[in-house]
Amino acid sequence: MFIQTEQTPNPQTLKFLPGKVVMEEGTAFFQNVEEGSNSPFAKRLFELEGVEGVFFGSDFITITKNQSLDWQVMKPLILGSIMDHYNSGDVTINTQKKNDVTSLKVDENDTDIVKQIKELLDTRVRPAVAMDGGDIVYDSFKDGVVYLHMQGACSGCPSSTATLKMGIENMLKHYVPEVQEVRPIDA
Repeated sequence: MFIQTEQTPNPQTLKFLPGKVVMEEGTAFFQNVEEGSNSPFAKRLFELEGVEGVFFGSDFITITKNQSLDWQVMKPLILGSIMDHYNSGDVTINTQKKNDVTSLKVDENDTDIVKQIKELLDTRVRPAVAMDGGDIVYDSFKDGVVYLHMQGACSGCPSSTATLKMGIENMLKHYVPEVQEVRPIDA
C-alpha cells in the first residue's frame, strides 16, 4: 500500500491519501478520542502521541498534530496506523451520526437565499477546501451574517480567516447581495 502525503496551508496539519475510499459519504471531524469513539479508525490514530485532530474526507485523512512534535517523527507512525487500519478490515465509522453530512443539503424549509448560499458553498467552496484537506459546514444565516464551521486542515489554520473573509465572504456577497458578512463558529 502506497500512501501519499500533501502539505496543507496549516503547518500543524498533513493530508494523507491512501489511494482507497475513506468515507463512502460525507465527512467526519474528530478533535479528541471521545468524539471519535464511534470510529475504530479515529481511535487508532488518536492512540498516537501528539495527534490532536482527525478529519476523514472521501479519499483522504487529515491529521492535526501537537505543535511541539515534529512531522518527521509522527509521519511514519501515522502511515503505519493507516496501513494497520486497512489491513484490519475495520470500518472507518461504526455509525454516522446525523451532523455535518447534511449541513449543505437543501431543506424544504430553507429560504431562497439559504438555498443559494448552500449551493454556492457546496459547488464552489467545498471542493477548494477539500484540496487543502478540510471541509466547511454551513450553520446558519441570520441578519445578513452567514455562520460557518471550518473542519480538518481548515480548523485552526492561520489562513482560514483570510479564506473566510477574502474568499468565501467576497464570493457570497457577489452572488447573494443579502449576505453582509461571514463568521466562523466553533463546533
